[in-house]
Amino acid sequence: MAKQIEAANPGWKTEIRVIKTQGDLVQDKPLNEFGGKGVFVQEIEQALLSGQIDLAVHSLKDMPSEQPEGLEMAITPQREDPRDVLICFGDLPARQLADLPAGSVLATGSLRRICQLNRLRPDLQTAPIRGNVETRLRKAEEAGWQGVVLAAAGLKRLGLGGLIAERGLLLEPEDMLPAPAQGILGLETRVGDVQTLPLLQPLHNEASHRQALAERAFLRHMEGGCHAPMGAFCRLLGEEFEIEGFFQTEKNFYRQTLRGRLGQEAAFGQRLAEMIKELIASEG
Repeated sequence: MAKQIEAANPGWKTEIRVIKTQGDLVQDKPLNEFGGKGVFVQEIEQALLSGQIDLAVHSLKDMPSEQPEGLEMAITPQREDPRDVLICFGDLPARQLADLPAGSVLATGSLRRICQLNRLRPDLQTAPIRGNVETRLRKAEEAGWQGVVLAAAGLKRLGLGGLIAERGLLLEPEDMLPAPAQGILGLETRVGDVQTLPLLQPLHNEASHRQALAERAFLRHMEGGCHAPMGAFCRLLGEEFEIEGFFQTEKNFYRQTLRGRLGQEAAFGQRLAEMIKELIASEG
């Protein structure tokens, strides 16, 4: 992102500061068991509010649906690949999920991925895993597991896109709905920062912004948090869009779709969440 900002604003130089968050430091527990919302952002947002940094770059899928007073995300850069990918180990990587032998172990700590994998292949097993992308790839292979499920966007941003072509099985949203806003970076600034915001404006992508509005509205109104067993994906279809989402309870799996016209993204994301919550309420 630093290179993109500099390319869009000749003469400007950026300084990168790496800030470790609770989510980065705690590696021995699943995300849903500690810290609640914002485990990857709280320390960074404090640095932004205090003026230690002028821009925070997040993975938007890890961001709480609400922001602290004084901060905003007015700029949405172009979305990277939103899909999940299964990186396979062994001599013959799978070309489709059906190729995996029964009982294969796939590494993932995501409740969203686990419940969807259970529906697609209930005969597979999952194993929890934490750490950055390289750590998860190494740990899963060393453990002798058959694969690890990761976000395609993360692999591509780290220059590991070749691994997807060589050993990866891309999971389409029809089978595996991604996390809301997966593949989108969240550019967070102080409200009214007249120096920083103009530098970011050339990076704004309206299509990605509309997708984020729909998917994060669904996240916000489901009230499940960004690590709950839920997913959402918005497809732009000319002057219309389609928002699809799911939520898994202890009893049932709910997946619904709505279609609207451009400009209604946030409203339809909310409506979709309300539809699913009504179905959950009827469980009794």
